[in-house]
Amino acid sequence: MEIAVLLSGGVDSAVAVHQLCAEGYKPSLFYIRIGNNESGYSDCSMEEDLEMCHAVARRYGLPLEVVDLHQEYWDRVVTYAIEKVRCGLTPNPDVMCNRLIKFGCFEERVGHLFDKTATGHYATTLEREGKIWLGTAVDPVKDQTDFLAQIDSLQVSKLLFPVGKLMKSEVREIALNMKLPNARRRDSQGICFLGRINYNDFIRHFLGEKEGAVVEKETGKILGSHRGYWFHTIGQRKGLGLGGGPWFVVDKDIDSNVVYVSHGYDTPLQYGTRVCLHDFHFITDDPWLGETFPVDVCFKIRHTPEFIRGKLMRAGESSVYVLESEAPLQGIAPGQFGVIYDRDARICFGSGEIRF
Repeated sequence: MEIAVLLSGGVDSAVAVHQLCAEGYKPSLFYIRIGNNESGYSDCSMEEDLEMCHAVARRYGLPLEVVDLHQEYWDRVVTYAIEKVRCGLTPNPDVMCNRLIKFGCFEERVGHLFDKTATGHYATTLEREGKIWLGTAVDPVKDQTDFLAQIDSLQVSKLLFPVGKLMKSEVREIALNMKLPNARRRDSQGICFLGRINYNDFIRHFLGEKEGAVVEKETGKILGSHRGYWFHTIGQRKGLGLGGGPWFVVDKDIDSNVVYVSHGYDTPLQYGTRVCLHDFHFITDDPWLGETFPVDVCFKIRHTPEFIRGKLMRAGESSVYVLESEAPLQGIAPGQFGVIYDRDARICFGSGEIRF
C-alpha cells in the first residue's frame, strides 16, 4: 500500500510516520506550504516547521516534498474567513482548511497517486454497514474530529490516523524514546494561517476600523466604544476595555455597528439551549433516514474536550437542523460549526454552520 503522510513539523505527525514505519510501510512525506513571506500576513513559522520535517525525513530515510498551496489556501480559506468576519460571524478556517486544502487541493495535486493519506490528527476511522465513518480519538482532550467535520465520504475513506488510538502522553513518550527531533516541541496554537501574527492586526489590515458603541444589553446604557464589530465575537470576555467586569459580548448589531455586552458570569443572556445549524453536511451518510425525530445525539459547538448531550431535529428544510441541549450553552457564536456525534460520542456524523 502506498501512503502519503502530511507532515506539519509537530510531534503528532512525526509519531504518525514512526508508527507507519514500525508497521513496515515506507511512506512518502509531504509538507504543505501555505505561507507567503511577501504578504506579511501569513506567517506560519514555516522555516522552523520545514526544518523539523526534513529532520524527521532524514531520521527514517524517507523522501520529503514541499507542496505549494498558498494561492489555493488564500483563495479558498483566507477569503472565506475574511468574508465571514465582515458579515459579523465567527468563522473556523481550520475546518475549511482540512476540507478544501489538506484533503481537497492536496488530493487533486498529489494524494490521488496514493492509496491512503495519513496525518497526525487525533481521530479514527471505522467501518459500519460497508461504509467508512469518522470516529473519535481515544484521547478525549486531544480529539480533533470537530476540525474534520466538513470532510466528505471519499476523503474519510482514504485517511489514516496513526495516533488516533494513542493518548497524547503516549505520543510524547514514543517521540522521546525514539529521540525524534521535535519530541519536546510545543503544540501549535491559534489559527493556522496567522502563525505569530496578531489576529486583530490581520483583520484590521483587511477590514480597517469603524468606531461604534459598546452597549449594556439589559439597560441600553452606552458603556464605551469599540473599533469595529468584526473584532468581537459572541461569548468574548477579554479585550473589551471595560472596567468593573467581567463583561461578556452577548449580541451584535451589524447594521448599526453596535456591540452588546452583559455583566457577570451568570447573566442569562450568555446562555442558550437551542442551536440552529444551516447547510448541514453529512460526512459519510445520513444515519437517520427513516427515523422519527428528535434523535439523541452528542455534539460540540466549539473545540472543547467535552461532548454535550442533546436532541437533534429537522427544521423543515433538508439541510437545516435544530439542536436542543440538555445543559445551557455559553457563547453560541454564529459562524462556528455545530458538530454532531452519535449518542455515545464515538462517530462524528457531520456539521452545520451555527446561525441565529
